[in-house]
Amino acid sequence: MAHAFTKDRAELVRRAWRAAAALAVLLLLSPFGRPQDTAASPSTRTAPDSPRAALQKFLDLGREAQFEEAGRLLELPAGTSSAEAGRLARRLKFVLDRYILFDLSQVSGEPQGRLDDGLTPDTEEIGLIQLRRGADEPVRLVRVTEENGARWLFSAATVARIDHWYGTLRDRWILEHLPKSLLQPGPFDLLCWQWLALPVAVLGAWFLGFFFARILRASLARVVARTRATWDDAVLERIGGPLTLTGLVAALYAVMPLLGLAAPAEDAARQFLRAGLFVVVFWALLRSVDVLVRVIQQSQWTVVHPAAWSLIPLAGRLVKMLVLVLAVVSGLSALGFPVASLLAGIGIGGLAVALAAQKSVENLVGAFSIGVDQAFKEGDLIKIGEHQGHVETIGLRSTRLRTLDRTLVTIPNSQVSEQRVESFAARDRIRLALTVGIEYGATRAQILQIVSGFEGVLRGHPRIWPDTVVVRFTNFGESSLDIEVMCWTRSGDQDEYRDFRQEVLLGFMDVVEKAGSGFAFPTRTVHVFEHETKGAGRTSTTG
Repeated sequence: MAHAFTKDRAELVRRAWRAAAALAVLLLLSPFGRPQDTAASPSTRTAPDSPRAALQKFLDLGREAQFEEAGRLLELPAGTSSAEAGRLARRLKFVLDRYILFDLSQVSGEPQGRLDDGLTPDTEEIGLIQLRRGADEPVRLVRVTEENGARWLFSAATVARIDHWYGTLRDRWILEHLPKSLLQPGPFDLLCWQWLALPVAVLGAWFLGFFFARILRASLARVVARTRATWDDAVLERIGGPLTLTGLVAALYAVMPLLGLAAPAEDAARQFLRAGLFVVVFWALLRSVDVLVRVIQQSQWTVVHPAAWSLIPLAGRLVKMLVLVLAVVSGLSALGFPVASLLAGIGIGGLAVALAAQKSVENLVGAFSIGVDQAFKEGDLIKIGEHQGHVETIGLRSTRLRTLDRTLVTIPNSQVSEQRVESFAARDRIRLALTVGIEYGATRAQILQIVSGFEGVLRGHPRIWPDTVVVRFTNFGESSLDIEVMCWTRSGDQDEYRDFRQEVLLGFMDVVEKAGSGFAFPTRTVHVFEHETKGAGRTSTTG
């Protein structure tokens, strides 16, 4: 088995590398992986006569890797070479991609920019560089008047901070040493190398999470082995999946900074991973609920309180529902959704659903009534109306019976709570009641011998309840001399009762045979009278 598992894992790794290689080829051959034709690019011909146009042009030139052309949109000191301008433009492009997610509709498209932003005229702030330490630093454009007219450029103060901002990038070594083809933007503005690194990072994180879970589980196993309780061993056995997912999330947290994602993308990824942590916690709780239910059912407390047996599975299902609701709400909160308004909407919607689903609510209330009333529990033999069988499941909506014919009957809980329920499992004793017919012709002594023998058979049986044993000669029947027999067994077990009844009836047969009599069967004596026209005569026939 170990050899097969290793072989499957090796095949999985090979497939992942093939997929990564195919993705690399597609990206390198796609328009995102090749430099564009800059001669026909409209952005190089349009003058940046507004902040929006200047930013749009810079971003377009950056995507096309025309950094020397993009350097002309920087306010640089006189005499700065085009190579130096291209270097600064390239670094600024990576800084903006890392820290700011632009919404061009929010950037002024007016030639004079915004006049109500509190800045000096001809100055426009387009974003903030939110560093991990220190205050946020603005990225600004200024309007510069030249011989050919006015245009918008990145301000000198912004240009002076480019190298410092670039130095805060964690992936700057990769940006300096990877081939230019891998630094081209791909779908969703992710660079080609990032698209290649993503599947490798996820696969590597999975392996790290798997080994982390193995090590953590082995360590916890040593701890729980020292305890006398068994529930902690069962919980540890059930939370293997959550532990693996925990290792995966932790590994992704560790490798995420190496991917150099843009700040908004990284924040979204961290929110997603935080939601993954909630999934881990509530997944482990769901697994633990099953263990808790089993432990309570097997505890001494259940033996002392047998009436609570049927409430335990129902309570376990309710706890699972509560855990699922909390998991959904917590996950949505971690993803940034307004949970307060969501809960308010759920409350209003819940009232509407409750009115529309009145029957379902009745069934839910019926489930609680069954649990509180303790009329029966799972596994009991009961009779509800015309249906008789063993209780398989007491659910939130219905109760299921496995009939003696092995069919499955589903009865809504609202009907169960309203009908008469007869529970055979609650019997402490089972009554044996029958009338034994002895054939006519038996003498008084034989009847007394049979009555005494029947009582001796009953009282001599180990399963009899000795307090009440009734054996009496009761009636002259149409075709038999009737003897009434009534007694109870010591337990309410149906199988034991069947064995008891068989043994008692066989004993009765021995008693009747020894008395020299027999069991009566239905007979009738018919007397026929014949009348003659002359004289008187009578004959009789008996049969």
